[in-house]
Amino acid sequence: MFGFVATAAPSPAPVESAALDPVVELTLAETRQRKRRRLAGRDLLSALAIGGAFVVAAALTFAFLPQNRSTDPLLLAFLVVAYAAASRVEFAVGSGFAIPTVLVFVPMLFVLPLRVVPFCVASALILRDVPELARGKLKLDRGLLRLVNSWHALGPVLVLGLAGDQRPSMRHLPLYGAALASQVLLDFGSAAARERLALGVEARKILRFLCWAWLVDLALAPVGLAIAIAAFYERSAVLLAAPLIAPLAFFARERERGLDHALELSHAYRGTALLLGDVVEADDAYTGLHSRDVVDLVLGVCDDLGLSARERRDAEFVALLHDVGKIRIPAEIINKPGPLDDAERAIINTHTIEGEKLLGQVGGLLGEVGRVVRSCHERWDGDGYPDGLAGEAIPRIARIVCACDAYSAITTTRPYRAARTPAEALEELRRSAGTHFDPQVVDALERVLAT
Repeated sequence: MFGFVATAAPSPAPVESAALDPVVELTLAETRQRKRRRLAGRDLLSALAIGGAFVVAAALTFAFLPQNRSTDPLLLAFLVVAYAAASRVEFAVGSGFAIPTVLVFVPMLFVLPLRVVPFCVASALILRDVPELARGKLKLDRGLLRLVNSWHALGPVLVLGLAGDQRPSMRHLPLYGAALASQVLLDFGSAAARERLALGVEARKILRFLCWAWLVDLALAPVGLAIAIAAFYERSAVLLAAPLIAPLAFFARERERGLDHALELSHAYRGTALLLGDVVEADDAYTGLHSRDVVDLVLGVCDDLGLSARERRDAEFVALLHDVGKIRIPAEIINKPGPLDDAERAIINTHTIEGEKLLGQVGGLLGEVGRVVRSCHERWDGDGYPDGLAGEAIPRIARIVCACDAYSAITTTRPYRAARTPAEALEELRRSAGTHFDPQVVDALERVLAT
C-alpha cells in the first residue's frame, strides 16, 4: 500500500535550498491537515462509493474463489495484527510516503486462504486506527478510507487465484511479477479515483507522488516472498517479518522528526525574512513597501517563465530582501530629497554587499539567498555592480528581481522625482532590454502586467 502525501560572485544556478523542498513541504502539510479533518461533501461521497465498491468486490471474491487452504485462526489473527503494526510505519519518500506492509501481505497470500485476504487487509487497516480513535485524535468516519486503501489486496488475490493453488517457488517469478503489477494498478486506481472525485485532482498529478513509494515496495517484495516461501513449509516463519518491521519503524520515526524539524526551519526562514522586511520598512517606508510590490511582480514573472517551486520560493525571498542591506546605509543618504553625488552613490551601491553579509550571518537558506541578493543590480551588458557580471552569468532570479525592481521604482514616487505611468515604465524597460535587463524577463514582465 502506498501514500502521497514538494560565493562572492554568485553562480548562474538557482539557489540550492537548505530547507525542505516547497513541493514536499506543501504536500506533507496538506496530508497532515487532511488526516485530521472529518470527511464531508464530495470527500465523504467518494469514500463511500469507492469503499463500498471494495466491500462488494471482496465479497464476490470470497464467494467465487475456492477454499484453497485451511484457516488457522491463530495464524490469521497474528498476520492481521502484524499487518496493522506494519501499516503504522509510514516513512516519507520524496513527496509521498511508503508503508512496508508488503513484508506481511506477501506471506498472507501463501499461508491464508486467498479469498479471506482482502477482508484481512481491510480489518488490519481499521485496527491500526484504534489507538487514535481511543484518544479522540481521529474521526470515526475516516475509517471509510481504510476500505478505499484496501483495494490493492484484490489484484494479487485474483491473479494468484486464477493461476491455481501452487507451491511458492522462484520458478513462478513472472506470475508474482503480474501479481505485484496488479497490486500497483489497483492501488493507483483507487487513490486516483478518490482524489478525482473528492478534489478534482488529475491522475497524472498523483502518479509522481506514488512512484518512489512503489520502488520501495518493489525492493521489499523479494524479502516478503522469501518469508512466504519459508512460512509455506513452516508457519512460524511468519515471525521473521517482525524483526524487519522494527528497524523500519525506528527509521520512520527518525525521518518524521527530521521532517518536523525541516518544516519548523522553513517556517522560521519565512518568519525571519518577513521580520527583516519589516525592519527595512521601519527604517525606510519607501524601500519596505517597494519590496512588497516587487515580490508580487517577481512571483508573476516566475510563473510565466515556468520556474520550479524551489526557484519560486527562493525568488520570493530575494525579492523581499533585495534591499535589506540599505539598513546599513546612512538614513540621510537613503532619504536624500535630491539626486545623489558620486560619493553618496558609491556608498549606496554597497547595499547589495551589505545585504549578502547580513543574510550570511543568518545562515542556512537566507545565507544562500544573500548570494543572489548581491547580484540584483548587475546589468545584462556587464556594466552593473558589484561584480560586473553579464548575461547568463547573472543568476536568473537576480535578473528577474532587477527588472521588476526597476519597474516598481519607476512607477513609485521617490524623494527626488514623481512617479511615472505604467506605460512609461514599461517603455523604459523595453528600451533597456538587452543592455540593462534580460530581454526574456522583460517580455515575461510585459505579459504579467497585461493580465
